[in-house]
Amino acid sequence: MFLQNAIAKRIDDNDPVKVALIGAGKFGSMFLSQVPSTIGIEVLVIADLKPENAIKACKNVGWSDDLINKTKFVDKGADAIKLNEVEVVIEATGFPAAGIEHAIQAFQNGKHIIMVNVEADVLAGAALAKEANSVGVVYSMAYGDQPALTAEIVEWARASGFNVTSAGKGTRYQPIYHKSSPDTVWDYYGLTHEEARKAGMNPKMFNSFLDGTKSGLEMAAIANACDLEVPTNGLLFPPCGMDDLANILKPLEFGGLLEKNGQVEVVSSLERDGRPVFRDLRWGVYAVLEAPNDYAASCFKQYGMNTDDTGKYSAMYKPFHLIGMELNISVFSAALLNQATGQTKKFTGDVVSTTKKNLKKGEILDGEGGATVWGKLVPSKLSLSMEALPIGLAHGIKLKNEIKENKIITWNDVDFSSNDPAISYRRKMEKDFKKS
Repeated sequence: MFLQNAIAKRIDDNDPVKVALIGAGKFGSMFLSQVPSTIGIEVLVIADLKPENAIKACKNVGWSDDLINKTKFVDKGADAIKLNEVEVVIEATGFPAAGIEHAIQAFQNGKHIIMVNVEADVLAGAALAKEANSVGVVYSMAYGDQPALTAEIVEWARASGFNVTSAGKGTRYQPIYHKSSPDTVWDYYGLTHEEARKAGMNPKMFNSFLDGTKSGLEMAAIANACDLEVPTNGLLFPPCGMDDLANILKPLEFGGLLEKNGQVEVVSSLERDGRPVFRDLRWGVYAVLEAPNDYAASCFKQYGMNTDDTGKYSAMYKPFHLIGMELNISVFSAALLNQATGQTKKFTGDVVSTTKKNLKKGEILDGEGGATVWGKLVPSKLSLSMEALPIGLAHGIKLKNEIKENKIITWNDVDFSSNDPAISYRRKMEKDFKKS
């Protein structure tokens, strides 16, 4: 109840936590939907490239006219961040370059930042977290999103004395999805283009969930926050339901599928022939635990835990997540406890630009969720050694060389400007980690 007690004090003092939201898309809207019913949080300002869309989002999620009129709407994140009263900034744009820029501005203004933008976190989170710590502000994962929820289970397991054999999430996956484009994505989801359009669904965003990019990004974020390993040659996406986590997600030497002990992995809700997995974990997160002794293993059985065939491994999981509707936990934790709900600690995993098809010299990459590349999770040591182009910087950049299908693109394959702020920040981070 320590968080609730801290909230109660701010309520008694009539001093709600004051927030700036940058980006009023789906995640931002889900957060905004909880604001009217949350005592202790006040959204002072919302920044969106189109403020009128932010106002519309507030109306759509149930804000009263009075609440809307009390809120400031701006078109630049910097204008929201620099407001003196703001304590916590929520970065929910989804654009890596914008996320880095807004994080740096938050640090300069002494504001905590909740980085919903996992693309920015994987691209430069190790450097951003270090910078935040140096100025005494919180740089945090977003509670409600799968990386932070997975990190919470990992923390619980380790604090309880269990070794974490693996951790990750579920998703819908088939190998062919890696080639999916915005033109084919709705076929894989079983929707017509018209149905998707009427629902306001962004084809590139949904394609990034489907083609493996978002899974790679989220697993890199978990690995970097939780000191877990990543597979050498990308995620396996094994079909696996809740009852089979402990049997499948353990090391090869003990009968599982994992290359390493203490590794991230994503499980598929579809068998390879397309059949649904029994009791799938499509919307959830998990960690597989190893009992430290025979007594602990016996307790797994006594208290109804699902175990592997040996009884030594079990799994703790959360079958659902509510994304932005849970974000208040991060906001309160940063403002009242000066604590992050998950934070990048190392640069263990990276997500690199991998071709979906043969690409010609002079072609322009269209980035995450596009038709040219998808993001593959690899160890950062491999990424750095081969000078791989991170997926977060693969948008609007021109190829200097012809690249065959299913190949990792390198910095030497593209034309880029070292003066670009996001590229410069990332390249400096790469240089620093190569030295270490």
